[in-house]
Amino acid sequence: MEHAQEQEACLEQTQRYCVQRPIYNQELLQGQLRRRQRTPQTLGQKIAHSCRCSSKKAKSLLYGFLPILKWLPRYPVKEYLLGDIISGISTGVMQLPQGLAYALLAAVPPVFGLYSSFYPVFLYTFFGTSKHISIGTFAVISMMVGSVAVREVPDEMISLDSNSTNITDVLEYYSARDTKRVQVAVALAFLSGLIQLCLGFLRFGFLSIYLTEPLVRGFTTAAAVHVFTSQLKYLLGIKTSRYSGPLSVVNSIADVLSKITTTNIAALIVGLTCIVLLLIGKEINFCFKKNLPVPIPMEIIVVIIGTGVSAGMNLNKSYKVDVVGNIPQGLRAPAVPEIHLIPAIFVDAVAIAVVGFSMAVSMAKIFALKHGYTIDGNQELIALGICNSVGSFFQTISITCSMSRSLVQESTGGKTQIAGTLSAVMVLLVIVAIGYLFEPLPLTVLAAIVMVNLKGMLKQFGDVMHFWRTSKIELAIWMASFVASLFLGLDYGLLTAVTFAMITVIYRTQSPEYRILGQIPNTDIYCDVEEYEEVKEYPGIKIFQANTSLYFANSESYTRALKKKTGVDPGALLKARRKAQKRHAREIKAANEHRKKAVLKLTNDVEASVKHEIASDDLPVNGKFADSSVQDMSPDEHEHFVEPKSSIHSLILDFTPVNFVDSVGAKTLKSIIKEYKEVGVCVCIASCSGPVMNELTRLNFFDKSITRELLFHSIHDAVLACQVKDGSAAQADSDL
Repeated sequence: MEHAQEQEACLEQTQRYCVQRPIYNQELLQGQLRRRQRTPQTLGQKIAHSCRCSSKKAKSLLYGFLPILKWLPRYPVKEYLLGDIISGISTGVMQLPQGLAYALLAAVPPVFGLYSSFYPVFLYTFFGTSKHISIGTFAVISMMVGSVAVREVPDEMISLDSNSTNITDVLEYYSARDTKRVQVAVALAFLSGLIQLCLGFLRFGFLSIYLTEPLVRGFTTAAAVHVFTSQLKYLLGIKTSRYSGPLSVVNSIADVLSKITTTNIAALIVGLTCIVLLLIGKEINFCFKKNLPVPIPMEIIVVIIGTGVSAGMNLNKSYKVDVVGNIPQGLRAPAVPEIHLIPAIFVDAVAIAVVGFSMAVSMAKIFALKHGYTIDGNQELIALGICNSVGSFFQTISITCSMSRSLVQESTGGKTQIAGTLSAVMVLLVIVAIGYLFEPLPLTVLAAIVMVNLKGMLKQFGDVMHFWRTSKIELAIWMASFVASLFLGLDYGLLTAVTFAMITVIYRTQSPEYRILGQIPNTDIYCDVEEYEEVKEYPGIKIFQANTSLYFANSESYTRALKKKTGVDPGALLKARRKAQKRHAREIKAANEHRKKAVLKLTNDVEASVKHEIASDDLPVNGKFADSSVQDMSPDEHEHFVEPKSSIHSLILDFTPVNFVDSVGAKTLKSIIKEYKEVGVCVCIASCSGPVMNELTRLNFFDKSITRELLFHSIHDAVLACQVKDGSAAQADSDL
């Protein structure tokens, strides 16, 4: 009782509106509206307009291509500089060890990770639009680069005498192998950069939307497993081959397990100690992030400690612990990438270009939303393309945004791209001046850094339960992306995942929800009759809604659902009608034959006067024979002569969710209208949007029998029109 009173009070307080207007169909509505006059432009005019140059347009293009010209002159030094300096130092301290570590993932010597942490970061300052992301090496991209490098330059390609024990021969073997792998990695960076540049100039920044969040998270989780597996040999200090392609994870794990007995205990102890220190440092940074002015740089601390212990205890010679080795001092001279490698790595370059852009733009959007500025997806493509393609001339590998470094750069007070530039300067100092100091750094320390940085991505296994509760289809995308990327490799896995995601879109449009709508009493609001008790249907009127567009893939299912939901199948009604007509014809034929026999009998009996009375009984009465088999039909027999009719007189198709209609959909719609018309059901279309109506016009949907009078502005307009029409028809029948 109290609840009902509260509802009544709430209704009294609710604002109301009352509008009196005609019942609008599209024919009437378009007749009362005046269209704006628009002069269509020819292709030549459009090209001429786009090529027209003015000082304002030139300035806009220049600022768009070089965003630094827009924000640097307005840079508030007093407000931003200190935060950018602290952020740049903090990010640079992370950039150094991660550059060394991720180079191992890319199957190139560590120094090339340092090059990739300098040139692209410096270039992004000029061309990038995000103020907070940290460009450079990233585990997923480095892993993809490494798989291509190992595939193109496997260990078996470089010949080495199996009986050779000469240290010089072994060193030459590794040097030749690494040189060729660097050529592949550099060519891959060059080609992926060119692809990103082309996509950016062609305004293809929207491509990232096809990499949905479940797909990307499943892909990066699988990549984390790949990365973790590849680092086991460095952590354990064992010698194994590096695998690429399908089942590379399985082969890597099998190889590690087969040689587990050769584990270098010293390398394992150093690696596990570093992992513990890094995890402790991350927990301290997380728990006390509000109290710490800057995060504790545990990675560089571990690198310094590891380098000092290795140099002091001579781990390489005394305990056979693998170390970074030679780090050339200074920058390399520019060199043209190996162009002849492009055909073999083109598909991989496309995958790296798309994944790299998707990673960068997703992080950039997060920070832009948080800090209230906008980014340009197309310019981000151009910026990444320049970073990769130009950087490849200076021996860099493919780069993108690093999530961990970006979070540090933003949380430590970074305001602009100046912070990234300062981190690049720190890396430059290491390359030019003190790089040689890190030559004793054990590889197991770098493996520990990589593994600990995978913690966030490995936590994404929790997505399974999240998507299980929220969306089974998104869970299927996550699982397909993870399983395909894990077992088929990152390149084919990504392609499979994108294909599967597209299939789910088709599946959703082919399997939409179909509803019959009814009216909320005394309103013009229509809802699902199966969902709400108050919703009522109008007698003789069915309102059908499908939450999808109408096109070739779902036209048949749309028609089937329409017949099932409304309970009216024109084909079945027409078939029943034809059967009734045939049955009626047979009955008439039988009656006629019976009458002929009666007439014949009458003719024969006229000659016999004795049977005159009987013959007179069979004479026609009012022109018809009074034969009981014909005249006295039972109710069941009488039904055979009645044509089957539908219980509804009007069908309204709600086109509110329809975004487009193709030629197959238009033909299906036309067929529906004609079929239902044959059984006495009038089909109307409600809430058809302007673009959809234009498509129907282009597809020659309208003709003499199907006019715009069947299209109504709203469901309520259509319902009222159907009621008026039915009332007029009933009045006409009563007059007859």
